[in-house]
Amino acid sequence: MVIAAFEGWNDAGEAASAAVAHLSAVWDATAIGEIDPEDYYDFQVTRPVLEVTDGQTRQLSWPTTRLTRVSPDGLEGLNRDIILVHGIEPNMRWRGFCKELVDAFTGLGAELVILVGALLADSPHTRPVPVTVAASDDKLAAALQIEPVDYQGPTGIVGVLQDACTTAGLPAVSLWAAVPHYVAQPPSPKATLSLLRGVEDILDAPMPLGDLPDESRAWERGVDELAEQDSEVADYVRALEEAKDATDLPEASGDAIAREFERYLRRRGDRGEHGGAR
Repeated sequence: MVIAAFEGWNDAGEAASAAVAHLSAVWDATAIGEIDPEDYYDFQVTRPVLEVTDGQTRQLSWPTTRLTRVSPDGLEGLNRDIILVHGIEPNMRWRGFCKELVDAFTGLGAELVILVGALLADSPHTRPVPVTVAASDDKLAAALQIEPVDYQGPTGIVGVLQDACTTAGLPAVSLWAAVPHYVAQPPSPKATLSLLRGVEDILDAPMPLGDLPDESRAWERGVDELAEQDSEVADYVRALEEAKDATDLPEASGDAIAREFERYLRRRGDRGEHGGAR
């Protein structure tokens, strides 16, 4: 199984890359490989990073895509290794880039690829962050109980990689969080939290959320305070809230409540058996 995110166009508020970085940290990921950046990055656009300490060069890091392996012991339903992919959207040769990744996924025995992304949207920060899910085929969508979505427009490396996985016969699903455009600066913990909860739904297993719920609430309170200082922003947020609430009214019952209740039961069971999902 693979969970992947890419910085850049696909990563509004750095919400998606933060989700993979969070899992990598809490699961103590082990590096297993990286893509040679020479063929895929324009280093005048995506520059290497130099670390200098006490006047001495300590490290030069090239922009690339790295693969790590984690073994999430003790979490029901996650009894196998997971490959985490944390990369930067390449500047060129996307098809070759995706082929390298798909070949790596296949060689590692991956049976499902979960791609996480984030985009800017007219979404109020005071409401749950919407996450749109798209599967590589109808059979997978039915198995995961994914509601159909329609989209036609530009895409990033997340969309191209999902297509490459589909062409190779590797099941893939993408999750896109809608980050409020008026608070696009990172971090965006509320969107990161929503993506991880989306991954929970796909895997039917709890994710280690750590301090993200507290950080999400603190982020929302901070944006509330900023909005209160500007009447135009406050009015705009209220307009977004009204539009969102009117759209979501039919979701106030039925499948939406059932999904949330199932997530609650999973988390409650995990706390009982393992002393808390963190």
